[in-house]
Amino acid sequence: MSTLAKVAVVTGAGSGIGRRTALAFLDEGFSVALAGRRREPLEKTAAKAGSRALVIPTDVADPEAVGSLFATTRETFGRIDILFNNAGIFGPSGLFEDIPYEDWKAVLDINVTGAFLCSREAFRMMKRQTPMGGRIINNGSISAHAPRPNSAAYTTSKHAITGLTKTMSLDGRKYDIACCQIDIGNAATDLIKAILENGAGATQANGSVAMEPTLDLDHVARAIVQMAALPLEANIQFMTIMATKMPYIGRG
Repeated sequence: MSTLAKVAVVTGAGSGIGRRTALAFLDEGFSVALAGRRREPLEKTAAKAGSRALVIPTDVADPEAVGSLFATTRETFGRIDILFNNAGIFGPSGLFEDIPYEDWKAVLDINVTGAFLCSREAFRMMKRQTPMGGRIINNGSISAHAPRPNSAAYTTSKHAITGLTKTMSLDGRKYDIACCQIDIGNAATDLIKAILENGAGATQANGSVAMEPTLDLDHVARAIVQMAALPLEANIQFMTIMATKMPYIGRG
């Protein structure tokens, strides 16, 4: 069995990066609490994993649901060693001045408030458990550094995640809680497929439309496991993993 920590909570575990990462943790000997809004995709993830996967449908923007997620994890597994804050949505894509308030709020509620609520519960568990401490990994984005056109809500939410990561890194020191962020560029998920408009390409900063290379999800999952594998006295504060030839370096 791996020397990695034993219990992880993964949000957005029903598909994409969340599913692949949850399975990677399970392959390394973790028990994993699978969180997401819909039960059926979570059960599909669990079906690939066996008895060490716990399905807990959760709306990360709901404080009561998040509290229940961590209470159930504690009751079942006794502790938490890793939280991967992965749940997120892209939200509206369009002219800045036309963004509906409701869509803006939905993105911030899930991407930012959801990460805060889950991290707050993780802090509460990690500071009280024995041995004390753990690691929180936030899913940032290339958009935490450079925006795509017409993506104000998503880009704002990912910049906020960077601030949250830095704050938690500081506030977690006294509890041996290490906090870090992985910024992922063009992982081959349904989200990037939607951005690439199902084969038509993505809008570039100069207004043109171009296809962009993507990155296999296995590379992303392995990178997250690498971050999780470190002892708590070491931290990969920020990691950027991306398709080598995607338009990020020099974007704009």
